[in-house]
Amino acid sequence: MSTKTAVHFGAGNIGRGFVAQFLHASGYEVVFADVDEHVIAELQAVDSYHVHEVGADSRSSVVDNFRALNSRTQEAEVVAAIAAADVVTTAVGARILQFIAPVIAKGLDARQKNAAKLTIIACENALGGTDILAGHVRKHAPAHNAVFANCAIDRIVPEQDGGLDVTIESFFEWVVDRTPFHGHDGSSRTPDIYGITWVDDLAPYIERKLFTVNTAHAAAAYHGIDRGWVSIREALATPELQAEVRAALAETKSLLVAKHEFDADEQQAYIEKTLIRISNPHLPDTCERVGRNPMRKLGRTERFIGPAAELAERGMPAWALLNAVGATLRFDVPGDEESVQLQELLSSGLPANELVVAITGIEPDHALFPHLVEVIQLRLNR
Repeated sequence: MSTKTAVHFGAGNIGRGFVAQFLHASGYEVVFADVDEHVIAELQAVDSYHVHEVGADSRSSVVDNFRALNSRTQEAEVVAAIAAADVVTTAVGARILQFIAPVIAKGLDARQKNAAKLTIIACENALGGTDILAGHVRKHAPAHNAVFANCAIDRIVPEQDGGLDVTIESFFEWVVDRTPFHGHDGSSRTPDIYGITWVDDLAPYIERKLFTVNTAHAAAAYHGIDRGWVSIREALATPELQAEVRAALAETKSLLVAKHEFDADEQQAYIEKTLIRISNPHLPDTCERVGRNPMRKLGRTERFIGPAAELAERGMPAWALLNAVGATLRFDVPGDEESVQLQELLSSGLPANELVVAITGIEPDHALFPHLVEVIQLRLNR
């Protein structure tokens, strides 16, 4: 039986199929914490589940040696698990971090005074996700006995048919900031977790992933649904649509090369790999699913506005990214809460200049602002 324990918040597909899989491979007992009664009950009823990796290196693995706790009804047990754990990870969505922070704070307060510092890594699709979590935790406890490390994760998990087994792409990237673990003597005492690449400067990796993989995926989704395509693969098989996605990636490539000094050929190879990945026939994904939450995806530091703003600041073109923004504004899916919110804003009667600020966070004095006003005005005039 393992003597290492990891508490993982979020027993969804990413949690089970990515993070927990690697924690298990590293010899940790994984304690799942979630508020989804159905998933927790399913995990409590079995001894193992399978992770099926599909793509260039297809294989299956078994995940066992885990427990599952309902963090709402079994909070005391979750707190006790954190108090004894070596690692805490999350895959709950950035907006949920504030709700799990009080439980983590209680677990930190319950740790033995001589216990090693608890490693905490938020595996969220957000810039500085662990910093966000740390801020919420420190509202409830000093957290001096924890090491918070930001990370960038990259692995495609499509919608599943149900059950605990997870189908996931074989490609992955899990890059974690090493600097919080640096000792006073210059050493770095990072935990031994399979699959992690430890780096001293995380920002280039976060932005490369966000401005390539996320930009490509979202651009394909919004342009695809705009043209009536159902799947991402179908959309990208259309030469005209693929050209639009490639044009957006050419713009983000120019930014990444200029800003982080990535090798241009290596970045192009990363782009080509990305387009193959999101077109993977073994991972069918729909434009509608990928396009969900358009308000978040139009955020100030997100996949379209973030790089477009920096390109505008540098006097570089961002027309393809702005074109993708236009397609996002036409994303009208009644079943998606943020889509409804976006369409209500656009039909509220507010002028285009006010809508730019409300939707994207770009202020009037920014170089990108007039271009966004034009894009939104076109949407209002349609």
